[in-house]
Amino acid sequence: MRQSYKVAVVGGGFAGLVTARELKREGLLVTVFEKADHVGGMWLYNSRVETDLLGLDPNREIVHSSLYRSLRVNLPRQIMGFMDYPFMKKEGGDPRTFPGHEEVLKFLEDFVRDFRLMELIQFGHEVVRVELTDEARHKWVVESRTRETESRWESKEELFEAVVICNGKHTEPKIAEFPGISLMPLEIIESALLNKEIASEI
Repeated sequence: MRQSYKVAVVGGGFAGLVTARELKREGLLVTVFEKADHVGGMWLYNSRVETDLLGLDPNREIVHSSLYRSLRVNLPRQIMGFMDYPFMKKEGGDPRTFPGHEEVLKFLEDFVRDFRLMELIQFGHEVVRVELTDEARHKWVVESRTRETESRWESKEELFEAVVICNGKHTEPKIAEFPGISLMPLEIIESALLNKEIASEI
């Protein structure tokens, strides 16, 4: 694979950052698109809660985080790191085996710093379209947009030879669907978003 091979990585969370590191190690030209203004993906805490907890309104402003303020990891830190970059206890940090979300974000920030990934990341860039335009020559168009003002967005298109999608699965609530659900006297809620709303009030 030639050195000028351009690869786009969509998402600056766990998957996107380790993907970017491995591609960089291979000598490829990597661009990471992250719509937030910071690394972390779902581990970047946001106290805001969506107005539509079920995510049914297509015009809602999406809050890209299901974290709530008091959340701790449900996996021991020993299996959350990478083989060559373990999730170690650090002086001044959260020493618990199941630390709070702030410790996970700090781990990712250290990972970015230690492997010099910051220069690869375009913050505030939301990818709105990925299209294969030339299959024979491996040409992909990635269209992203940035917010210029409260009401104005700036869009741009860039050409890449490969694209890796690492934007996770926790933005859109998963709503159960089964025959007869509409006839049942139920109020449907999505637990992660509801927990976040409740926890933000505690």
